[in-house]
Amino acid sequence: MKISIVSCMLIERDIFHEIKEHLAVPQCTVITGIRRCGKTTLVKMLLSQIESDNKIYIDLESRTKREIFEQPGYDNIIITLKQLYNISFDKTAYVALDEIQLVHNIPSVVKYLMDNYPVKFILTGSSSYYLKNLFTESLAGRKKIFELYTLNFSEFLKIKGISTVEEYFTDKVFVKELYNHIKGFYDEYIQYGGFPEVVLSEKEKAKIDLLEDILDSYLSIDIKNFADFQSYSSIKKILRILSSRVGNKLDISKISQASGVSRTTVSNYIELFEGTYLIKRIPVLSNNPEREIVKAQKLYMHDNGLLNMLADVSSGVRFENSVFNQIKHFGKLNYYSLKTGQEIDFVLNGNIAFEAKEHIHEIDYKKLVNLSKNLKISKNYLFFRYPPLPVEINASHYLWGGDLR
Repeated sequence: MKISIVSCMLIERDIFHEIKEHLAVPQCTVITGIRRCGKTTLVKMLLSQIESDNKIYIDLESRTKREIFEQPGYDNIIITLKQLYNISFDKTAYVALDEIQLVHNIPSVVKYLMDNYPVKFILTGSSSYYLKNLFTESLAGRKKIFELYTLNFSEFLKIKGISTVEEYFTDKVFVKELYNHIKGFYDEYIQYGGFPEVVLSEKEKAKIDLLEDILDSYLSIDIKNFADFQSYSSIKKILRILSSRVGNKLDISKISQASGVSRTTVSNYIELFEGTYLIKRIPVLSNNPEREIVKAQKLYMHDNGLLNMLADVSSGVRFENSVFNQIKHFGKLNYYSLKTGQEIDFVLNGNIAFEAKEHIHEIDYKKLVNLSKNLKISKNYLFFRYPPLPVEINASHYLWGGDLR
């Protein structure tokens, strides 16, 4: 068993090399994700990998920087960039613009500059709601969008300084020593999530303060930028109600009644929360619509830290939401449900079934296998948080949640 310690200030995100390869493609490289998930750090690391000196990073949260791109004559933007940043447009210029949703006309600006100058744009934004709609209209086929989330558990361990950890299962036997070493980190991940600055903070109060600030910034900047933000208390109330229903099927009518907000408004805000990377809905996997619940969607949150800030949910719900965040990167997620109430928590890419249980029992696995037969799925796994006693686990279908890396 080897655990090596590395510098914890900067790590390469798992998506880094895929995005780096796209720098050679004559399209916009667009990185989107929730505020403060690490987009700016990632962009600056990408720029450092570009050998050319003809590059610039511009943060559009600055009013004066936004004004550069709000000029009526787009050629004037080139003149300004030359004057202020000594950028040449006689050869390829690498221009990184952070938080592009703050400049309303940026899609047409980018299109014009790409059409008339040798510019490689690296763009970030906090909303797929914006980038996949407004941006699509002007740059269809001329961009690729990469989604960056808060840290997964593998990245969490790296930023904590643990660069390599052997598998937790050797010949299908659970390794107690490694579990004991890592379980504290996994507990922290489930409680406080994966925002990089939260992970790097050592004290509990600092983590909580940062999560409160991230939530306030999300509401006051991102949501206010895209919605008629008339009532802060109402919007936060809807968020708290949604958070308390994580892992459950969405019922818009009940949320409307509980919040005192119309069904239409609730639906619109759910769309916005999902488009700005706060929540995620997953649909049911349906092979037999007459027997199954086919319309209800289940709700999860993209970060456990924000979940725990917004709602006092059970330990089991926190674990299930963490498992969601750990497997969402691997492909398409559905859940499976019968009208009898029997469910499979997650079905990955239509052919792997997962159930998340804090404590595992053989009966749970048997139920999972029986339900999976309806879908003709033969790969079934139970993820657990706490190992049973004795801690030797010799079945490959039982996996510790912390091994989801």
